Amino acid sequence: MEESAQKTWSVAEPQKLTFEEPVAEVRVRMVGGTVNVVAADEGPARLEVAEVDGPPLYVVQEGGILTVSYEDLPWNGSQGFKEWFEGKPWKAWSSSGTGRKAWERSATVTLTVPAATRVQLATVGATAFVSGIGGATDIHGVSGDATLVGLSGKVKAKTVSGSVEAQSVTGELGFHTVSGGLTVVDGAGGNVRADSVSGDMLIDLALEDRAGQSPVNISLTSVSGQVAIRLPHPADARVEASTATGGVSNAFDDLRVSGQLGAKRITGTLGAGTGTLRATTVSGSIALLRRPAAQAAPLALDKKVL
Repeated sequence: MEESAQKTWSVAEPQKLTFEEPVAEVRVRMVGGTVNVVAADEGPARLEVAEVDGPPLYVVQEGGILTVSYEDLPWNGSQGFKEWFEGKPWKAWSSSGTGRKAWERSATVTLTVPAATRVQLATVGATAFVSGIGGATDIHGVSGDATLVGLSGKVKAKTVSGSVEAQSVTGELGFHTVSGGLTVVDGAGGNVRADSVSGDMLIDLALEDRAGQSPVNISLTSVSGQVAIRLPHPADARVEASTATGGVSNAFDDLRVSGQLGAKRITGTLGAGTGTLRATTVSGSIALLRRPAAQAAPLALDKKVL
């Protein structure tokens, strides 16, 4: 099968592009500004650039892959992005002698793509919004927050200081951060794995309709961040939650709280115990909250419970 020829565009001002050839994967690198990726019910993939401040965006379409980045740091410039991710983005351009101003740029873009599209985002100081995507979503960010709504594919998010909010996400969710926080609202996915150094984790799970699916597997680890988890009632999981020096709060009669001074643990079995819930923090607090049956309102977590 003959591969499609590469097509390129340089976008220096507000512009709309329509891509008639199929798009199976989008790759976006953004410095500052906002990037939106939204699933479309029908029609070809589209790109709308509302604002460009600094060098033009470099858009490439080839072999089903659509890339939106910069010509001086293409997607395959992995070493350059490693410097970004370590919080030293100016080093990515040090060899060219252009100095720090080279990364003082921003853009506002919206990509409308088929729901099955795979999405890869790499951002520095940019806000990201991804909605309705069923393909795998992979987000790497230095700073700048990300909001994920209605994703059904596997999600991996890795940030330095940016926070992630996931609403009604049904796919597997993995999150790694240094100081960013994680908020899950109406989470219907059965697999959440997250670790942080100082970021808080606020998890609201709506798992009532998981009959016949794999057991839940929730694993949360933090050093100093606070952890709050709201579970549906009745829940179905073996629970092991512990903190070395923080406080604990437990809303389930079937769970046991042990430890008085220093380390505290919440352990026990909810329902048949087919799933697992593990949460560990060193100095942060842990709260296990009860989600009323048929809960309609989204979780409004109050840190006073911690």
